[in-house]
Amino acid sequence: MKRKKRSSLKARYIFIGVFTAFAVAVLFGRLVEWQIFKSEYYEEVAAASASYTVETDGIRGEIFDKNGVPLAVNETGYKIVINKLFMPDRRLNDAVVRAVEAVENAGAKWKDSFPIVMDKNGDYAFDSKRSDSVAQLKSKDRLNMNPYSTADECMAILAEKYNCKGYNKKQTRDIASVRYNMENMGYSYTSPYVFADGINENQMLTLSEKLNDIKGISVESYAVRKYKNGTAAPHVVGVTGLISAEEYDELKDKGYGYTDIVGKNGIEQAFEKELRGKGGSQTFEMDSKGNVSLLKSTAAVQGNSIHLTIDTRLQKVAQQALADAVKYANDYSRWMGNEYMGGDCKGAALVMLDVSDFSVICAASYPTYDLEEYYSDYEKLANDTASPMFDRAFQGALAPGSTFKPVVASAALQEKKITTDTYIDCEGVYTQNGLKLWCMGYHGWVNMYHAIEDSCNVFFAETGRLLGIENLRKYAQRCGLGVKTGVETGESSGTLAGPEYSEKMGTQWNEASVSPAAIGQSDNQFTPLQLATYAATIANNGVRLKTHVVDKITTYDGRKILYQSQPEKVDEMGVSMENLKEVQKAMNMAANAYGIINTFDIQVAAKTGTAENNGSDHSNFICYAPFDKPEIALAVMIEHGTASYTAMSTAYTMLNEYFHGNS
Repeated sequence: MKRKKRSSLKARYIFIGVFTAFAVAVLFGRLVEWQIFKSEYYEEVAAASASYTVETDGIRGEIFDKNGVPLAVNETGYKIVINKLFMPDRRLNDAVVRAVEAVENAGAKWKDSFPIVMDKNGDYAFDSKRSDSVAQLKSKDRLNMNPYSTADECMAILAEKYNCKGYNKKQTRDIASVRYNMENMGYSYTSPYVFADGINENQMLTLSEKLNDIKGISVESYAVRKYKNGTAAPHVVGVTGLISAEEYDELKDKGYGYTDIVGKNGIEQAFEKELRGKGGSQTFEMDSKGNVSLLKSTAAVQGNSIHLTIDTRLQKVAQQALADAVKYANDYSRWMGNEYMGGDCKGAALVMLDVSDFSVICAASYPTYDLEEYYSDYEKLANDTASPMFDRAFQGALAPGSTFKPVVASAALQEKKITTDTYIDCEGVYTQNGLKLWCMGYHGWVNMYHAIEDSCNVFFAETGRLLGIENLRKYAQRCGLGVKTGVETGESSGTLAGPEYSEKMGTQWNEASVSPAAIGQSDNQFTPLQLATYAATIANNGVRLKTHVVDKITTYDGRKILYQSQPEKVDEMGVSMENLKEVQKAMNMAANAYGIINTFDIQVAAKTGTAENNGSDHSNFICYAPFDKPEIALAVMIEHGTASYTAMSTAYTMLNEYFHGNS
């Protein structure tokens, strides 16, 4: 019985083995047939059914101010495209030569970033401004040449590689430039090459006629980013540009290609996802003879549009007011014959908020620049010592000086360290534990009202000591000082003086330093955005809302609202209405004591601040108005502006423009 079972199993194994061997033999035979005897046939079949999908550009959403004034919009531009599907390599060199000649004769420019140029003698030479590109050209990944190789030696390799026999030196150089760049940009059946862009309508008409008979080269329309009112709010709006290698690595999984345009800063960057839109596609089929036909086409989807809370009219007034303030400081220095009385003033910024929702009405930074000229002027802007590309409104943190005193008063009243009947004697100097702080005057016995009105350092130095640094920091943060405000674009969190910051900087906190911190000195540094948020919080009876610069997001045509901003509570000062009303009253008293603000026909609450630093003092000012029913809050910071009048007069201009439109 056991012997029969063993025979049966053995027969089965033999059968399985024979069957497997037969199957393998059949498959092997078919493989030989496919790869050897019928390889040409199957290659033809594959070629006959080859299809390629070419992505088309998406249409970027646009950016407008609160009144619909265009800031970043799309206009029709034209570009010359070389499409490999219709351009065999054997015809490419002739096509490039003709295209270069046509574009140059039309007064346009083609994309020429090649690091080898023609010198004045008509010889090849390396471009001295492109040393990195020269090194890349010679690298192992490109020509694999000795670092000391000459331009002629490099061109000899390229001329052979690109089969440039029969062309003159300039033509050979142009062919090498285009084809080398094509390789860098990934030119392929699915990735056409943009030979030239930024072509205007007249040039387009000329070039369409000149290049019409070259199959594989086409003049196409595309959306060109235009920055209207480009000097009004460049730091807020931002710019777009070609995706960098780092950005591509980060965004490639989201469908970005290495020739895509992305937002580089400002709203353009912060809302890249909403603005981008979605590209379309065209799928082509190429048969064995190279004939190409369109199989299907998918239309591009427009991006969404961003509507800001910014008022362009007020932005322009603010930019001019800041320019005037810097000029005034410089002139004042010359009048006084002292460089450190405003002679080093180069920059300034201001931020105005709507108290009802903490939306940014204007955020101006001086010096400014024109978004429309950003790339053509980039080198000049980057080398400007006044740093026009630096966003002083959202990023420029400076010592606040006496503008810090209202929050100190609020905290001290709430913590019962002082009352409105507390008087401190000011004899012009404050001394405590070896610390000596000077006051701007001899105020005698002053209470909180007169200490804010007269900006008495002695009163607040002692009040700070009574309050302590932890309480001081707590109330300041609740007002938006030393913390980010929530604005959608990049911002600095500033610096709050205290043990935490000292430890971070590797220094020891001294308890006596609370007094200089209480008068807005020590390590305290805040941005105009933070100071405006702080002023708005006091105006809003201690409730801090999220500061924002985006009003709404709509579909491209603006017909459908996809997002609408709403007031969003972030924090509260933690100060009773009774105490806060006293501080508000003191700020109104201060405004009425200021030379130019007290001439304004609307009651204002305000505080000046001059902050000591290396160089001339900074000139700062915060306010809100109307006093009894606040609509706006404003912060002005003039770097090295010296006199409080410099910032105060700028604030007056903005108040007048906002309420009366007659600055």
